[in-house]
Amino acid sequence: MTAALEHLVAHNRLGQFFIDGRWVEASGAEKGAVTNPATGDVIAHIALGDAQDVDRAVAAARRAFRAWSRTTPQERAELLTRLLSILESRSELFAECLTAEMGAAISYARTAQVPLALAHVKTTRDVLLSFPFLEQRGHTAIVREPIGVCGLITPWNWPLFQITAKVSPALAAGCTVILKPSELAPLDALLFAEAVEEAGFPAGVFNLVNGDGPVVGQRMASHPDVDMISITGSTRAGILVAQAAAPTVKRVAQELGGKSPNIILPDADLERAVSLGVASAFRNLGQSCSAPTRMIVPRALLPEVEAIAARAASEIVVGDPLSPTTTHGAMANQAQFNRVQMMIETGLAEGAKLLTGGAGRPDGLTAGLYARPTIFSEVRTDMQIAREEIFGPVLCIIPYDTIEEAIDIANDTVYGLGAQVQGKDMSVVKDVAAQIRSGQVHLNYPAWDPQAPFGGYKQSGNGREYGPEGLAEYLEVKSILGYFD
Repeated sequence: MTAALEHLVAHNRLGQFFIDGRWVEASGAEKGAVTNPATGDVIAHIALGDAQDVDRAVAAARRAFRAWSRTTPQERAELLTRLLSILESRSELFAECLTAEMGAAISYARTAQVPLALAHVKTTRDVLLSFPFLEQRGHTAIVREPIGVCGLITPWNWPLFQITAKVSPALAAGCTVILKPSELAPLDALLFAEAVEEAGFPAGVFNLVNGDGPVVGQRMASHPDVDMISITGSTRAGILVAQAAAPTVKRVAQELGGKSPNIILPDADLERAVSLGVASAFRNLGQSCSAPTRMIVPRALLPEVEAIAARAASEIVVGDPLSPTTTHGAMANQAQFNRVQMMIETGLAEGAKLLTGGAGRPDGLTAGLYARPTIFSEVRTDMQIAREEIFGPVLCIIPYDTIEEAIDIANDTVYGLGAQVQGKDMSVVKDVAAQIRSGQVHLNYPAWDPQAPFGGYKQSGNGREYGPEGLAEYLEVKSILGYFD
């Protein structure tokens, strides 16, 4: 048992929710199993909420909103600073928790999952202190005010990262929140709620209710006293949430699926472009909505691309997440593991060229949700593996003959979340980026930027997270005429 789980058990958190500033028992008796994907062992049973639990949390958030919405940015920034300090002091606890509940290699949890999550809190705090909540436009005041009570639904693939990406700007804006984390990876959310409590946020400002989408998520989305829903998840889940929210005409922000392209231009440094492209596609075992899993390459360079890609994949070490030599751990849950295996078989049946990997577990691993990093080449755009989000370590290499064709291939998708372009001539790189229909484009593998707004075109969703745009998502705009002399 990890230190994180021992702590949660000792404090009886697994059967509790955080509502109105207190840890309370769930209304019902239903439980959900949390499984360690590396071993298949059930490591915890958590309480699953119902409509009554949601109603309690919404009522608490509604009561707290009036006073919280009138606090100053400086007051809210001070609380975010306290929260950040507490989270930083417990980084190792969170890393161990994430490894146990969703299979991330401990090295990756320590260097990416946790520190990037903390960066959201810091960035939001910094944005808050300079955000223009009131602007003058002639004699009119343009005022940005908190939208109200927000229901936040977060996923299992980047659990803590997505919690901080939503909770931080919502609280910074002056909103009150109800968080529903994924029931498949909920333990880090319980630790996060403890940090919020210790930081001293007023009662009812932050509330946590565990549960599944059809019950807790549905009630949050349809609740007449919830002013906004923000969801990160599949496109299917986003549609269901939007439908449930429609009768109350609340704001819905969605960060959904993706099938992101990575265009390798003819003048790119091929060794760097392809090897980093493989690493980017397989980051977090490909369980990222913006993973660049379609590598679009010049047909004339295909043999060289294939050799580099296969070599890069061979350097990936899949295994025990707690081993310091492991680069990639287990897939987060059984359903996703099954999905990846099915899609690999589909790629083989469709006639794609298997470069490396394939169905089943890597050699030497007989148990656990371990998938083989798989690369297909000579993939056609009409193949299922080129069109559907697989959400696992599967990369499709698609050849092109002209740059115009590469752009067409990149845009030939219902999604539009992320994209990448690699090349030496920056005028061409920028021109290609300008023609890609997606919410974020990376040029030549830049560093991650927590200030860069993130969100999708088309069926990848609507709304933006991160930076000033992420804060603005939780604000209403009011114009007050005659405000200025």
